Amino acid sequence: MPSCFPVNYQDEFFDVVNDRDEIIGRERRPEVHRLNLLHRAVHGFVFDSNGRLFLQKRSMLKDCFPGTWDSSFSGHVDAGEDYDQSVIREAREELGIHLDVVPEKLLKIPACEETGWEFTWLYRLQHEGPFTLLESEIDEGRWVTPDELLPWLARGPGDFAPSFLCCWNSYQLYLESSGNL
Repeated sequence: MPSCFPVNYQDEFFDVVNDRDEIIGRERRPEVHRLNLLHRAVHGFVFDSNGRLFLQKRSMLKDCFPGTWDSSFSGHVDAGEDYDQSVIREAREELGIHLDVVPEKLLKIPACEETGWEFTWLYRLQHEGPFTLLESEIDEGRWVTPDELLPWLARGPGDFAPSFLCCWNSYQLYLESSGNL
């Protein structure tokens, strides 16, 4: 597993949570990752009016899983922030999307190894672009249809960040259970 301790992330603090996602403390990012402490994150799936999903390729400068494909945008919930505040901030920071309201909140994924021990809320929104990609976080982006994504996932799961694979699989189960697949 890649190192998750770059110098520029040393001063970030996250709320540490228990197995019920209740805040029990606060710790620096490197320690949270080093000790596999439970913490929080958000992922956003951005679809266009044609049903295509925007994927981002994580920057080679990223601390974890550089160069892999990931959700449209994602990020940690900062200390003192809630999930909804975080998703609005992350959409703005990573893609330049300025949201006036919280996007559709789909499902909560339990903290597990695949999410990096993060409780993760998955959000969905529609946006046509263009986007302003945050260069320190994203090397490139592309639109894919689900019909293009599924064979790509099957032939190259290593092309994707584990947290995206977990989010995508959870999203597919959500669609099946709601009769939308």
